[in-house]
Amino acid sequence: MTSPLSVADVRRLLARHPTDRPVEPSFHGARIAAVLVALADGSSGAEVLLTRRSMIVSSHKGQVAFPGGRVDSGETVTEAALREAHEEVGLDPALAEPFAELAHLNTEVSRSYIVPVVAELAEPFPLSASSVEVDHVFWAALGDFLRPGVHRSEWWSDGDRTREVHFYDVAGENVWGVTAAVLTELLTLTLPDD
Repeated sequence: MTSPLSVADVRRLLARHPTDRPVEPSFHGARIAAVLVALADGSSGAEVLLTRRSMIVSSHKGQVAFPGGRVDSGETVTEAALREAHEEVGLDPALAEPFAELAHLNTEVSRSYIVPVVAELAEPFPLSASSVEVDHVFWAALGDFLRPGVHRSEWWSDGDRTREVHFYDVAGENVWGVTAAVLTELLTLTLPDD
C-alpha cells in the first residue's frame, strides 16, 4: 500500500502552476472571483478545507464550496481568496501560504470568472462558520475522493454545448459543480492513475 499524498507532494506536483496567472475572462462583464483551496496534512495525508453554503444565500444554496467570493477593486485574486476565507470560516490569512493556482474557470450561469488559489496550512485547524453564507465547515482527505464509489460524472447539455459534470460523495456531503471541477483538476494533477 502506498503512503498517502502529503501537502509537500502536492506542492512538488503543482510547481508548474504558480500564482499570478493573467486574469482573462472569456466573456464581457464577467465578475472576477477567487476561491481558496486550502490544504493541510492530517492523519490521512493531505486534506482540503470545504464549506457547505447556507440556505439563505442568493445562489448555490446548500452546495459544498471552497471559501471564496468576489474580488474587490484594488485586490489581487490571492488577497480576495484569503479575505473571503477569513470572513467565511475565520481563517487567519497569516496562517495560509499560497503556492499555486489551478485552471481559471468561466461560469456563464453566474457570469463569473473564478480563480482557484491553492495554499498550505500547517495543520487542518478547527474552523467554523463565521458568516451567514456558511452552514458547515469541514476537512476531507484527498485520498477519500479516490475511494471506489465516491466519484461519478454525467454529460450535461446546455444548448449546443455539452460538458462533463463531476460528483463526489465524501464526508456525508455531495460535492459537484465548480467545486468538483476544481477538485477533479487537483486530483488529476497530483494523483494520477497508476
